[in-house]
Amino acid sequence: MPGAAVNVLIDGSVLEGGGQLVRNAVTLAALLQKPITIQNIRAHRDPPGLKAQHATGLKLVADICNGELTGCELGSSTVHFRPGPIRSGSFLADARTAGATTLLLQIAYPCLVFGPAPSSLVLRGGTHAAHAPPADYTAHVFLPFVRAHLHRGVQLAVRRHGFFPRGGGELCVDTEPTPAGPLPAVTLTARGALVAVHGKAYVAGHPEAQAQTIRDGAHARLVAAGVDPAIISIAAIREEATNAVGKGAGIVLWAETDEGCRLGGSSVGARRWDPASLGEAAADELLRNIEHGGCVDEYLQDQIILFLALAEGRSTVRTGPLNLHTKTAMYIAEQLAGATFSVQEEADGTVLLSCEGIGFSV
Repeated sequence: MPGAAVNVLIDGSVLEGGGQLVRNAVTLAALLQKPITIQNIRAHRDPPGLKAQHATGLKLVADICNGELTGCELGSSTVHFRPGPIRSGSFLADARTAGATTLLLQIAYPCLVFGPAPSSLVLRGGTHAAHAPPADYTAHVFLPFVRAHLHRGVQLAVRRHGFFPRGGGELCVDTEPTPAGPLPAVTLTARGALVAVHGKAYVAGHPEAQAQTIRDGAHARLVAAGVDPAIISIAAIREEATNAVGKGAGIVLWAETDEGCRLGGSSVGARRWDPASLGEAAADELLRNIEHGGCVDEYLQDQIILFLALAEGRSTVRTGPLNLHTKTAMYIAEQLAGATFSVQEEADGTVLLSCEGIGFSV
């Protein structure tokens, strides 16, 4: 057909080779109106292919853009996606497992930033899942970054918490479209001094004392590492049965600096978990991100790549060493959007990550 968009072929096994690659590719395809085929999805995972959360996310984006989606089945290693125009409205996605609601948000939210009108999302599944940002991390680290630098019009509420293996949690997200024109470039190179560490230690279906032990483990580890106890504030919460599905436990910590940077650390209880160790693990993760000297942590690092690629002009963010998820996000943004990235390693061990964005607008 004359003038038809050329289908872009993506190898889903490169670099990180997991669900993040699929999410970023489909989101950019929807925004840029590029049909894509993704092959070898999660080829090196056990088992390979799409899991329920991945398939749910793809179907959500297809709904948002009235796209054509084939091959989107559990275990599928190849999907074909032909997007239509982004629309606004009320959208529901239910993983029907403990699949992460925050990863459903990652694939859908950038599309709605460029929608023609306000939209709402109801996302069901796990709110505190392994290998995914907990809902409180998204609320207290990712979204504050987005509001400060990119897009103010987004609100998130946790209506119900859901834990492995039952899931059943629910996030509600309201978005306003970005004003006419592209997103602004981001310059964030000054870390600043640490002024506060906040957190939430939580349990559901377990005694409140265990939440307090999780909190105390994190607090002790932070103080032992030299963090001023006067700036640490960690709540210990037992979720009511009406606000949670299943049993679970975990902790999310976030540090704030006087330059407006936020860095996170978290841990989630598995089948066998020790409360104090859970708190210590989250504190260790936060301390690692503080010590690397960057303005974003290792998880925010890869989540902002797609936005930098779409923004107008040159963005520069100081971070720690680049992780594989970030390198994968950069690769997909270069392949699909044509953004260009450069990396400069500094003498202090930090990295200046720069991106020439494409200035995308609708």
